[in-house]
Amino acid sequence: MKLRRSPEFVPSTTTALPIASAMMLGGAVLLASACGPRTEYIKGTKIQRTNENQGLISRVEQYRSAVEEKDAAGLLLMASREYWEDGGTPAGEDDYGFAGLQEVLTTRFKQADSIRYSMRYKRIRMQNGESDTRRAFVDVLVDASFTIPDARGGLRRADLRDQGQLVLEWDGEKWMFLSGM
Repeated sequence: MKLRRSPEFVPSTTTALPIASAMMLGGAVLLASACGPRTEYIKGTKIQRTNENQGLISRVEQYRSAVEEKDAAGLLLMASREYWEDGGTPAGEDDYGFAGLQEVLTTRFKQADSIRYSMRYKRIRMQNGESDTRRAFVDVLVDASFTIPDARGGLRRADLRDQGQLVLEWDGEKWMFLSGM
């Protein structure tokens, strides 16, 4: 069977040229976008790979490792003297600053053993402040477990899964924790 074109289907030069041009332009756009720069992400995250983001995550990984090693002195070296922890309650009894952080770390580390502390990095948001201050807000999902004594003198394995935000400030040389430890 032989197909025949109807007289209405014969493309004119006035309609065929714009269609061909549009197809060529569309192909060029697709080719350019396929060859263009791609956003790189930090492995295991959806956070764009930049030197600044990589530096922040490296600093938070130092923190995470120090928690697993129960290194209270190392953690205090990472904390700003302006550190402030808001316990998240309306009452202020559970809030503390740098001196309170030292007490909290040493007390809790004496009680806990076999600490496993992992984080999934969800988002990093940067903020420029007054006097050239630069702050970073790092949103994380924490998955931790540790062994602690129970009320009967035995040991119990505790598991913690929570979301949190670490706030860091650039001191001109390194990122220092302002809250979230």
